Amino acid sequence: MNLDLHPAPPASALRKLALGTWRAPRDPTAYAALDVRMEAALAFMATHRTRTGRRLTVTHLVAKAAADALRRYPEANVVLRGQRPWLREDVGVCVLVVQPASGSSRVDLTTATVHRADQKSLEALADAMESRVSRVRAREDVEIERGKRRSSLLPGWLMGPALRLLSFVWYGLNVDLRGVGMPFDPFGSVAVTNLGSLGLERGFVAMVPYTRVPLLLAPGLVRDVPVVEDGALVPGKAMTLTCTWDARLIDVDLAARVLRHIGGALEDPRGWDAPEDEAR
Repeated sequence: MNLDLHPAPPASALRKLALGTWRAPRDPTAYAALDVRMEAALAFMATHRTRTGRRLTVTHLVAKAAADALRRYPEANVVLRGQRPWLREDVGVCVLVVQPASGSSRVDLTTATVHRADQKSLEALADAMESRVSRVRAREDVEIERGKRRSSLLPGWLMGPALRLLSFVWYGLNVDLRGVGMPFDPFGSVAVTNLGSLGLERGFVAMVPYTRVPLLLAPGLVRDVPVVEDGALVPGKAMTLTCTWDARLIDVDLAARVLRHIGGALEDPRGWDAPEDEAR
């Protein structure tokens, strides 16, 4: 016997999805990171809450900035079908949601997606996102829970082929599967996962091939940093925003423009509180 081994506990739904999704590394993943000054964003969120009584988070700001970036750079709002990129009409922002343990259900990770995010004001987007996230966390989203139950019935060896088939039907054939109880475009154009909420300063998120999402954003923990202002060293606030993208569809120059747009919006959030037809 080479290794002293014993069987692991049964895999969670998320782990079965992961085992069925990834193969040996032969993918086009590229990475970048941008450090963003956050004093203005933190002040903006505090002022907004004082003025309206409604809470904004870094996730809301990054999601809004990402949606606006895809509207400004529509060539980044793309999906791979066959061996050709296709431009999306809709800008959908997907956020990753941790579902706490409930009864016999384990802690799990799933998604909540808001479509037409570029057409919404910051407040409207935050409201739509919180409504979706609340339902998902409470395990009240019928389509997501149905899909998880179905995937839990699949043996591990069948998960990969099943996910690839589902992705092919969803995106390769562009078939709307709502008639058979599957969600519509469940992953959108860009995914946002807030690593700062987990206490992490930075991290690079793995691409998930069956989702066909070519752009992943991960804001980290807002941290205290020393900064130089007017020649003096003063305390400041900063956050690292990391980006993972599909180099087959988005080149480094385009990824940099999208990332710089998001960073610039966070460092200067003025305009997001304007009336919807005048907002950023």
